[in-house]
Amino acid sequence: MKPSDAFIDEVEISVSAGDGGDGCVSMRREKYVPRGGPDGGDGGRGGDVVLVADRNLGTLFDHRMRPRVAAEPGAMGAGSGKSGRDGEGALVRVPVGTVVIDLGDSERPLADLAVHGARCLVARGGRGGRGNARFTTPTHQAPDTAERGRPGQIRRLRLLLKLLADVGLVGFPNAGKSTLLRRISGARPRVAAYPFTTLVPALGVAEVGERRFVVADIPGLIEGASEGAGLGDRFLRHVERTRVLVHLVDAGSLALGPRDLLADYEAIRRELGAYEPALLARPELVVLTKLDLLAERGALAGIEAELAARGRRVLRLSAATGEGLEELLRALVDALDASLAAEHAA
Repeated sequence: MKPSDAFIDEVEISVSAGDGGDGCVSMRREKYVPRGGPDGGDGGRGGDVVLVADRNLGTLFDHRMRPRVAAEPGAMGAGSGKSGRDGEGALVRVPVGTVVIDLGDSERPLADLAVHGARCLVARGGRGGRGNARFTTPTHQAPDTAERGRPGQIRRLRLLLKLLADVGLVGFPNAGKSTLLRRISGARPRVAAYPFTTLVPALGVAEVGERRFVVADIPGLIEGASEGAGLGDRFLRHVERTRVLVHLVDAGSLALGPRDLLADYEAIRRELGAYEPALLARPELVVLTKLDLLAERGALAGIEAELAARGRRVLRLSAATGEGLEELLRALVDALDASLAAEHAA
């Protein structure tokens, strides 16, 4: 498997429900039934195609490898009034957080499978045809025709995966998101000293006392991300379901010379707002990272004062040394508690 296949968050698949079985044309021919009438049975119904959310899956990779799904057709009816067997349906498991879009209907969303066990019928099986026994009337005692089964639905779907996480880590490339995720959880995203090390989102579970919460490392955003620059529009959709945003700003870059950290912060905020304005109202912590690279930290006072004036809580962190880590984790628990309380109050 190539590294780029480790996390697949968008695929297109074709789904075909089963066709209905044909009705049967049959006449009774027993020796002692001189006037045996029609006894052709109905065809069986075609199987449906159903998507179901499964929390044990974390990627759509399987569907890239098997992009066609077909349910079983119904069986043909038989003599002696025997109906054909219904076709077996196809149950397709997808990760929790999958959005289903019908490409044949102006890309209309069909379902948002946001909870474990949620289901969506995406292709309905065809009805079985009626056998000739169904067409008997007082004036037509021996019909010799039957119905053909109806075709099953065929659809072309796009599956989009939006990660479900309590906390989303956002910021420019190389701001320290992956290092932080490794430090606070068992996740092991790739870490290196160059931008765009992380090319796919990663999830980790952090523990603070008895509390556990899921943290998502969203790959580095850049200006123009909301319009697709650097695949940013694909990364941004994973921010939508997070309860709290942690905006990492690379304070260590000041060691290389003057830099406007506030401008970096505002650039990412613009991309979030351009993609989904509601994200700007999401609870947010601002973290100044890579303190271990700074010999003199006086330059941080300006951005801290400016963000505090905007009502932002600003924290300092060195994920490499652990400085500020405990304070950040406590702040995350507080922010999540406040978010949950606000949801329940609403």
